[in-house]
Order: sequence, then C-alpha cells, then structure tokens
Amino acid sequence: MADIPDDSPGPGPAPGRGPGPDRVRLTHIGGPTVLVEVAGWRILTDPTFDPPGERYHFGWGTASTKTTGPALSPAELGPVDAVLLTHDHHADNLDTAGRALLEDVPTVITTEAGARRLGGETIGLANWASTRLEAPGREAVEITATPCRHGPPLTRPIVGQVVGFALGGWPAAGEWVMWISGDTVLHKDLWEVADRLDIGVALLHLGGVRFPVTGPLRYTMTIDEAVQLCERLQAHTVIPVHYEGWSHFRQGRAAIDAGLASAPAEIKDAFRFLDLGRPTDIPVKG
Repeated sequence: MADIPDDSPGPGPAPGRGPGPDRVRLTHIGGPTVLVEVAGWRILTDPTFDPPGERYHFGWGTASTKTTGPALSPAELGPVDAVLLTHDHHADNLDTAGRALLEDVPTVITTEAGARRLGGETIGLANWASTRLEAPGREAVEITATPCRHGPPLTRPIVGQVVGFALGGWPAAGEWVMWISGDTVLHKDLWEVADRLDIGVALLHLGGVRFPVTGPLRYTMTIDEAVQLCERLQAHTVIPVHYEGWSHFRQGRAAIDAGLASAPAEIKDAFRFLDLGRPTDIPVKG
C-alpha cells in the first residue's frame, strides 16, 4: 500500500504524448473521474467537474453534497476520445459540467438505459457486450461492459442500471485487461469478472456509501469487500477511486489504510493511491 512514486511525466496531462504500448497512463481527477491514456487513446471515466458546495438529490430520499472540486478543469484536461460512463443518473458520476463535456466527446459508452436517456450516438452495452475504439494510425481497443450491483439485493429498480468496463485487445496488451469496477457492492457476478478476465490494473470504486434514510445498507464496496475481491482478482495494481469528495462516502483514505493494515501482504502491496491531477505511468503487466 503506497502512494505511487513521482515518476510521472509532469503535472497535468499532455495531449498527443501518451505512454508506451506496454504502459497505461492514469490521471485521477477526483471522485470516479480518471483520464486513461492507452494505445494512443485518451479515455475519460465518469466526468465530474462541478465545483464543491452543491447538494444533489439521487431520488428516494437520498442526497449528497460535493465537498471537493476536480484537480483539473475540462480545459486543462485537453481533448478526449471517449467517455466510459458507468451510469448517467447520479451526479457523483455525471454532474452538470461533466454532462456538458459529453457534447464534445466523439464516443460515449454507458448502460443501455443511459444510452436511451442521453440519446444521439451514445453506445449502450449490456453486461459482457463489447464495442471497439478504432481509428487510423491507432491500435484498436476493445471495451467490454462488466456487471455491477449498486446496492443490496433487489434494489436495482431504485438505484438503476450501472456497468463496469474492461479494456484490452491491443497487441502489446496480450491477454491483459484493465478493469474499472463501477459503483458496485461485492456480489456473485464480480467473482465471474475475476474468473473470466486476466486483470492487471483495477480501478475500484470504494467509499462504502450509505445514506441516513436507508440506515446500514451499503451502495458501494467497503475496503473489506475490496480485499476479498482482490484476493480473487490477483491484479498487480489496484487503484482506489470514488472514495472521497462527497458527503455520502463513509470510508475515505484513512479507513482504506486501516482496512489494508490487516490484509495479506500481496494485496497491501498491490494498492496504489494516485496524486490527484498528476499523470502516472503503470506497466500493463506486473
């Protein structure tokens, strides 16, 4: 468990200067928002760029206040080739400024329900369905939707559809896959993700989300659940995201560190925290 050493290319992403074919460059902007630069592509997850202070209502009596702004603005971020949107209907995954950014992005991939709401050329994927990012002069990258359950059993009619994403398929990657969990609790379908995919780098949405109106029920993974999952994943690098910046998170950095203290050594060593706003290159294979 550590902060990634300062071996990055410098503060702020540099459009057109990506990592080598055997590396992925990650810039954590805040919350679930990460710029993924790989195989010549600039891919953004769950755009959230609103300033702090706003309170957002998620429905069924749930609400949260944004407490931390993004490390980079959309202008500082530069051009984006594609957005991977785990879900569009909660502001902590797509806020007002993030929604505006979608208008300038050529490819947006999300849930089937989200694609219907967003309209246009938005691509909606069911669990385990795939699409490809393709362009002249660049390696194709395959994007596969993976299952999420954003709460306790039987809550999908309340919390709506959510997906995770697996990225792979370019030659230098081989069988390697990068996985973005999406907002999910630990459930049986995540074991299938671990068994079906050879995951090298995992971005895990943590935070142990709870709301006063629903008492002890959780809507994203706790660190204890993440450790259980990582024992099965065997990823060489695990990046926690979406655990800070909002009032509904119940497990921030201190809780994650405490939970990892008793984790197996190989799990503890796999966890890495990114400095917000700073690009960091990570080998695709450990």
